[in-house]
Amino acid sequence: MADGDATADGGLVAAAVALTVATGAMDAISFLALGGVFTSVMTANLSLLGISAGAQDPDRARDAAVAVAGFVAGALLSARIVRGERPVRRTRWALGVEVLALGGLWAVWTSAGGDPGGGVRLGLLAVGALAHGWSERSGARRRAARDVHHLPHRTLTGLLVDVARDGRVRWVSLALLASLVVGAALGGLLVTYAAPAAPALPAGLVALVLLVSFIPQGRAVWRRLSG
Repeated sequence: MADGDATADGGLVAAAVALTVATGAMDAISFLALGGVFTSVMTANLSLLGISAGAQDPDRARDAAVAVAGFVAGALLSARIVRGERPVRRTRWALGVEVLALGGLWAVWTSAGGDPGGGVRLGLLAVGALAHGWSERSGARRRAARDVHHLPHRTLTGLLVDVARDGRVRWVSLALLASLVVGAALGGLLVTYAAPAAPALPAGLVALVLLVSFIPQGRAVWRRLSG
């Protein structure tokens, strides 16, 4: 493997880890402080929607529905940006919008003292879910996982299939799953002990990945993410 390819692969892993930590942190924030639902795990939210209907819990059903709607809206809107010519620029735009969304969420969250309520809480939940739907459709996480020869990222089933098929665990697969756990743990710690600063973690990590694309060492990685 050429040195350039090895460096690009290392950069892809680093980008995927950073983005996955951000996802875990935002999920922890939303679960602990924005209604007990997730901003990225829509299968879980659909299950919560069904459970809340059966348990006659209209508040949880509303929160799950808001998260799902925000995620779908983000995915559909992002699809219009990333499709077409100049994929590098388009992917940058997509992650740039995600940074703005998460930064705005952080600003409003901080103004509420890290404890938003009522309509503000629902609005922040929708923004967080929209940001994750946006980023999933923009493909940076998915392409990073694909380009380091990894099965669908953050999927425990994929990791088990890897073991059954090859008889071994790919370290990248394990690293990304661990990154999700670490991100969730960090998000939970921030909500518990430094609530006003909690959304700074996911916003900062996504911003870091975006900023790296503008330096010479990050351009090869960014071309792979946008391919």
